[in-house]
Amino acid sequence: MVSGVEQAIEAFSNGKPVLVFDSAFREQETDLLFPASAANPMAIRQLRKDCGGLLFLAIGDEVGAGFGLPWLQDIHTNQQLMDENPVLHHLMTNDLQYDSRSAFTLSLNHRDTFTGITDRDRSLTTRRFSDLWTEIESQDLNEGQRMDALGKEFRTPGHIPVCRESPGGLANRQGHTELAVAVARMANLPPIVIGAEMLQPDGDSALSVEDAQKYGEIHGIPFLSGNDILVASGLKEE
Repeated sequence: MVSGVEQAIEAFSNGKPVLVFDSAFREQETDLLFPASAANPMAIRQLRKDCGGLLFLAIGDEVGAGFGLPWLQDIHTNQQLMDENPVLHHLMTNDLQYDSRSAFTLSLNHRDTFTGITDRDRSLTTRRFSDLWTEIESQDLNEGQRMDALGKEFRTPGHIPVCRESPGGLANRQGHTELAVAVARMANLPPIVIGAEMLQPDGDSALSVEDAQKYGEIHGIPFLSGNDILVASGLKEE
């Protein structure tokens, strides 16, 4: 691995957070990321208070496929649904400034949550989703059985938006979803990561790279760029 990545991966493998900046040519944002399995209420509180952006759950494509989770963009452009709900024609995603496709799939709440929005509720939804995937991954279950297991514990809509990795991962898309999942894989963890975008205190723009790095230094959180991860993944030369 490239210098600096090893430290970050070791921290992540031990349940600690990392900071990931995607690219100056993409969203130009730094995300604070935790392994989903380590998402206790304190981790959710740190994401909520220190970041300012949307809390999201990044999942590997195999997790999305395993649970049958569709991309919202595919649902919202389904012709039958568009005919039944004409407003979808008007709301079509066709003008993203940083990509051609959204990673969002369904949003979830664990069925044992109340509203789903508290730090306790969101940590339960996050951790249990990761644990459930770990439990069923090695079992010989068909698609219906996996979806049944998911539905017994979770409902939609919920307060944890889920983003599904593009097929092929970083080789096809270098968004924060793919970068987060790549970090989890390098740490030998389930490809399920909770994170949030870091904003300036006034919320009007993304936190600068320099300020994100300073935040990392103050809190002892490793900082990685998308380029670092691409190099460490063998997809780009150093």
